[in-house]
Amino acid sequence: MKNRFLRVPAVLAAAFAAILPLAAQQYQDGVIDKTVAVVGNEMISISQLEEEVQVMRAQGMASDRNIRCELLEQMMTAKLFLIQARLDSLTVNNDMVEAELRNRVDNIRTQLGGDENVEQYFGKPLYKLRQEWRQTLQDQSLTQQMQQNVASSAPEMTPFDVQEYVEATDSLDLPIVPVKYQLSQICIYPDREAANLAVKDRLLAIRERIMNGEKFSVLARIYSQDPGSARRGGELGMASKSVFWPAFSDAAMALKPGIVSQIVETPDGFHIIEVLEKKGDMFNARHILMKPEYTVDDMEKAFKTLDSLKTELQNGAVSFDLAARFYSQDPATRTNGGQMADPNTGSAYFEIDQLKPEDYNAIKDLKEGEISAPFESRDNEGRSGNTVYKIIRVDKIIPSHTASFSEDYTLLLDQAQNERAMKAIEDFIKEKIADTYIVIDPIFKDCPFSHEEWSAKFRTEE
Repeated sequence: MKNRFLRVPAVLAAAFAAILPLAAQQYQDGVIDKTVAVVGNEMISISQLEEEVQVMRAQGMASDRNIRCELLEQMMTAKLFLIQARLDSLTVNNDMVEAELRNRVDNIRTQLGGDENVEQYFGKPLYKLRQEWRQTLQDQSLTQQMQQNVASSAPEMTPFDVQEYVEATDSLDLPIVPVKYQLSQICIYPDREAANLAVKDRLLAIRERIMNGEKFSVLARIYSQDPGSARRGGELGMASKSVFWPAFSDAAMALKPGIVSQIVETPDGFHIIEVLEKKGDMFNARHILMKPEYTVDDMEKAFKTLDSLKTELQNGAVSFDLAARFYSQDPATRTNGGQMADPNTGSAYFEIDQLKPEDYNAIKDLKEGEISAPFESRDNEGRSGNTVYKIIRVDKIIPSHTASFSEDYTLLLDQAQNERAMKAIEDFIKEKIADTYIVIDPIFKDCPFSHEEWSAKFRTEE
């Protein structure tokens, strides 16, 4: 089911305003809690519902009272799958659970600024939160496996089924295939060694100024090329070491507070670091980031080479494949004749939003077989990439069109199979709501649940 924000009616909002603050205070003080739904032998309480809201907020997601209806329906639906998973004796993927738990804890600790803040925010010790979240994630593991089992129970689509699906579906409901490009490139990097030495010299000079008494925070505001932290004097905030590049984390964790590091290289560039505070595997540090910069001479030299290559290619003196293998300095594409592939999917076809803006601007007006003028772009290293100069040939253009059986079979197969799987899941939910003992507190009776079958499960008010 698609996630969507549902607006709670005014009556329910008023009920929450009156009930939840009191209930939240009472269960936090260990006095009482309130069960708001029973699904089979599984109970959902206000405290569980409120903790899910807290987790959402702690992870930076927007939430307010209006989300509680949707969260409750998601939790009740998950219980239906969980109950069946236990009946079917499914087992928990503990490796995945522990990995998810580490990610959740690290993200929340980073968002809230440390263990003490996490414990204060949730009103519980961290070890207790770990236990509760581990149990929640174990239940989620079983729930997801059961959902996958139900989805996979849908019959596999045959080509005949896909053809029937296309014929029975209004053309307006068939997917639109956006324009796609197949591209090849030849890349030349500027003199990295000289640029790296230059940026290291600049950082060493800044470090020397700090050692002579100038404030790290002032110099970070002036020189750091990390815009997010520069305006805070280079300060990153208390965060888990797992959220940084390993080289950065290792250097920071080895420092004593107040000591300035030597130069540290990461895929983002070069840093000097000052640790402000360390707690366990978390730290708060300042840093100054500087990236290699290249001269006009670097660009002109590369453009001259690429321009000559383009002329040779257009004259047929050399094939693009051979030129890429001989001249290109991009290891990811030179071995296959320069042909580009999406680093995320491996596909040889790119949609517009999958291309770097510089690359798209260079080829947007080209026809098949044409080669761009030399231009400056970025590679896929680090978060912002390294400077690279390139030419791109447009190998093939697939115009935007409504998906057809002959040209887009795989896309249509996926959509048709997905619809079958979703129908299997919907049928399972409806069947289980009807057959399972379920009681829902009437304070949720005005919730616009996506499955109307829940409406028969409210506890009768006396």
